[in-house]
Amino acid sequence: MSDHSGETDLDHLIKNMQPILEDEDLVFCSLPPARAEEYFVLCQGYYVEREGITVIIGKHLADLNDLSYDLLFKRISLNVHSSMAAVGFLARITEVLAAQGFSVNVVSAYYHDHLYLQSDQAQAALETLLLWQDKMSQEDID
Repeated sequence: MSDHSGETDLDHLIKNMQPILEDEDLVFCSLPPARAEEYFVLCQGYYVEREGITVIIGKHLADLNDLSYDLLFKRISLNVHSSMAAVGFLARITEVLAAQGFSVNVVSAYYHDHLYLQSDQAQAALETLLLWQDKMSQEDID
């Protein structure tokens, strides 16, 4: 078995997070289990809750299938391989974004972390992350 445990060093994670904003508008839909299953191969992720199964899918797909949703989101993927055991990485990121008034929904996967922000705020959130990353790198140099 190969070791793919990822990075745990907070400074390394911040300096190398490489946030990428994706273009697609996404939605979170809550569906009954039988209905949700048809979207599993098409969704970016799903989560089983007591009330139903939440699927994260493209807005176009939700609209084509008359699925209800509340808000539009865009995804920022952090392209550093973070460990599932890394301490403080997402806490720091969400703190920086919250300080600027951004609401963020986070999904951590095996290799990367993904931030879902309201579509109309995603570009500004990306710029905030990049400025913060640059500031953190400059502080390390000084």
